[in-house]
Amino acid sequence: MSLALKLVLSPLLVAQAIATRRRAPLLPEAAGDRRGIVGSGRPLRLLIVGDSSGAGVGVSTQDLALAGRLTRTLADTARVQVRWQLVARSGITSAQALELVRHELPRPAEVAVVVLGVNDVIDQVPSHRAVQHRAALADWLRAESAVRHVVFAPLPPVHQFPLLPQPLRWIMGRDAARHDRAMARWAATRADVSHVPIAISLDASCMASDGFHPGEPVYRACGEALARHIVTTLLSTTTTETPP
Repeated sequence: MSLALKLVLSPLLVAQAIATRRRAPLLPEAAGDRRGIVGSGRPLRLLIVGDSSGAGVGVSTQDLALAGRLTRTLADTARVQVRWQLVARSGITSAQALELVRHELPRPAEVAVVVLGVNDVIDQVPSHRAVQHRAALADWLRAESAVRHVVFAPLPPVHQFPLLPQPLRWIMGRDAARHDRAMARWAATRADVSHVPIAISLDASCMASDGFHPGEPVYRACGEALARHIVTTLLSTTTTETPP
């Protein structure tokens, strides 16, 4: 997306963004515990950090959200006892996620799953700057929470969000795809970080009622994909011995 075209379309895009915010229903974060133990077997400590998608906006409970789907699939597939914690807040950018974990001081974990990025796109954070913020978050988790590996979920296909009108949907989708490519390139340079592509198509039937946040089918697909990545890529090469 060229800067010139964005400038030409900017009056329309601003008007569409304001109108979209006004008509979009404000959905709550999913109810339920934000830490727990799932399964049996050797312990695996898991930390989930995220924005509204991490917090489960779009479904009623954490059992139906990403945390529930991810932890149950991970426990069943790897036959481990997942001791998990969720640190997430609606509306935060990658930079604000770092501030949040610094404030919350999550318990030590072996693996962290990070679900961020859409708010960077909304706030027009340059992709290289967003990557820098995610790198700072990964470094903090490694140094302060004993995390051995940080798994970054991909940005969703924003160009398919039913809530967004055209051309705002197309332009935000292009920006999100650019952010995701930048994150994938950066993750490929580090052995302690991974980016997990998840192929998924979005329409009103699988999205939340606001047409912007995930619905239960999306959380299920993403949770299962992230769990498979952790099992096949990480658990075969890392130990699950962590502090009690």
